Amino acid sequence: MNHVMVVDLGYGDAGKGTVVDLLCATRQVHTVVRFNGGAQAAHNVVLRDGRHHTFAQFGAGTFRPGVRTHLARHVVVDPLTLAAEADHLASVGVPDALDRLTVDGEALLATPYHRAANRAREIARGADRHGSCGLGVGEAVAYGLAHPDEAPRVADCRRPAVLRRRLAALRDRLTAELGPLDAPPVDDCLPAYAAFARRVAIVDRTWLAGALREGTCVFEGAQGVLLDEWHGFHPYTTWSTTTFANAETLLAEAGMAGTAQRLGVLRTTTTRHGPGPLVTEDAALPFTDRHNGTNPWQGRFRFGHFDAVAHRYALEVAGGVDGLALTHLDLARPELRICRRYEGLDRLVPGPAGDLDRQAALTERLMRARPVLDESPADWPAAVSEALGAPVVLTSRGPTAEEKEGPLVNAFCMGRAPA
Repeated sequence: MNHVMVVDLGYGDAGKGTVVDLLCATRQVHTVVRFNGGAQAAHNVVLRDGRHHTFAQFGAGTFRPGVRTHLARHVVVDPLTLAAEADHLASVGVPDALDRLTVDGEALLATPYHRAANRAREIARGADRHGSCGLGVGEAVAYGLAHPDEAPRVADCRRPAVLRRRLAALRDRLTAELGPLDAPPVDDCLPAYAAFARRVAIVDRTWLAGALREGTCVFEGAQGVLLDEWHGFHPYTTWSTTTFANAETLLAEAGMAGTAQRLGVLRTTTTRHGPGPLVTEDAALPFTDRHNGTNPWQGRFRFGHFDAVAHRYALEVAGGVDGLALTHLDLARPELRICRRYEGLDRLVPGPAGDLDRQAALTERLMRARPVLDESPADWPAAVSEALGAPVVLTSRGPTAEEKEGPLVNAFCMGRAPA
């Protein structure tokens, strides 16, 4: 099968959703597999007829009839926001999204208690905020690491007594640490989780192996490699592995290691939401993003010139790609330039996973770094390919599938994997 893994090589928001939608529109895709992150994902897809949805937990191929979504065990699942997302999909012409969804029972649950604790911690940081989305995803991961045998999981939604006990323990621990939480009583939450268990297919990890053999799957990553929990610029990172690693693990478990193409997504302007390093940031760039604005948790959406230094680092951390998707070519104006090196620094060297002190020191260095900006290239795909040492196989000049072109589109339209 011609499986594809899609990963963002920046700080997120590069257009993974629109790339996944394109793949599902031009090939018979069986399932979109979400393999990291949670409800904080915001993958925007716009159809030619103007319909729009911001995909959080459903796969970004859901507009395409018959394409399934599978939430793997590495995803943090929030049934409450999932129901709201399904309602919006129904309002824009997709009434069967829940019928096409499977969820691994081992996946952690994000609950109102995680969300309340997440927001309390972020508020307490004051001016030192990390830029959290405020949805409790990282809090759920942290709790799962600290209490692996007691953390609420998706399969618990079918066992009300177990779920009640685990939610109560979670609430009590977080309340003892942080004080009263802005969250409902446990018994008020249980009916929603029971309804989720009745409505959604909860499966074990063998389900995915069958799907991978039945048809083409697209693995849709969340966030970006520069936010990776181990290799991102600490502490402005996510509690999630944002590289290809989780997808590769899932493929290997199914006996299909090495069967998927690795596609990295970038935009012509390097951006990030909220605080943290953005070496090429330039307030004079005349850009806005209709789907990414300032919000009270993530903060301001920031724009910078194309940062080849940071994206080369992301490529190394991710282990390379078979091809690049370059989006937002409609923003490739003369004032948008390309940074191939920083003053006194040509390369960021990846370190061993887990050395957060090293990553924090790298962050401090990047906060002081100064970009060396070259002129705007006449041929952006060629310049990006040369700077990163990887072929650009897909370009995008707008949000719809019809505004994309390149070898990847042609290959998938003809029913074969790109060379």
